[in-house]
Amino acid sequence: MTKLTMFIVSDSVGETADLVAKAAASQFRQDLETVLIKRFSHVEDESQLREIAFLAKQQEAIVVYTLVKSSMRAKIKEECGLNGLKCVDLLGPLLKSIGETVNESPYEEPGLVRQLDEDYFKKIEAIEFAVKYDDGRDPRGVLKADIVLVGVSRTSKTPLSQYLAHRRFKVANVPLVPEVDPPEELFQIDPKKCFGLVISPTVLNSIRKERLIALGLKDDANYAQIDRIEQELQHFERVVNKIGCKVINVSNRAVEETANLILSDLSNPQV
Repeated sequence: MTKLTMFIVSDSVGETADLVAKAAASQFRQDLETVLIKRFSHVEDESQLREIAFLAKQQEAIVVYTLVKSSMRAKIKEECGLNGLKCVDLLGPLLKSIGETVNESPYEEPGLVRQLDEDYFKKIEAIEFAVKYDDGRDPRGVLKADIVLVGVSRTSKTPLSQYLAHRRFKVANVPLVPEVDPPEELFQIDPKKCFGLVISPTVLNSIRKERLIALGLKDDANYAQIDRIEQELQHFERVVNKIGCKVINVSNRAVEETANLILSDLSNPQV
């Protein structure tokens, strides 16, 4: 059985070329242990390409490469030609086709796809965090969060948490109820990352009535009574004053607008 050796050359990690090489090799070798695959990652200098080509000639290897810089692709093709090596450019033809289609030039910056992946996973992590620490389920999240939201029921804490999570911020939110002592963690954090959400009693009364109706309940429950709402808002005011955090009136604001106010405040903290 003819020995099969493949060199993977990449200006990033080289995972893409490695997977493609293994997929192709598996069509000829069911046992990939009989295939020697060597990966050369983060190759950014032309002198490295000469050394790799020299080693590949000694080991009669096929060179498979994913290099985003056109000059590096040209150089490795030249070196492989000088050494009589078979080489496969996995990225160049596709970059050319895309460039011709969109009439644009590629950035030629190694590792951009990995940056996109990291950004994606950071967003997923923030979304999962917001779900885990929603509605005061676990006060330990308050200490771990980038942003903490506090407010009475129906002040858009949950949708605001999710919106901010999509902006890659870890958000915990805590409902404030007169009968329940707020978690001590609220008074241990930097008040600059905590935001109180307040709303006018009449607006909240209307929102809560609609909520009760949607649940198939009568809209005259204590939950929607003005006296009860004012009691909750007074409790809210005492708590946020103790925390020393900024308060945002969400009565007539969309979630996006409130989020922008929070992000602006975080970017330009008051001294």
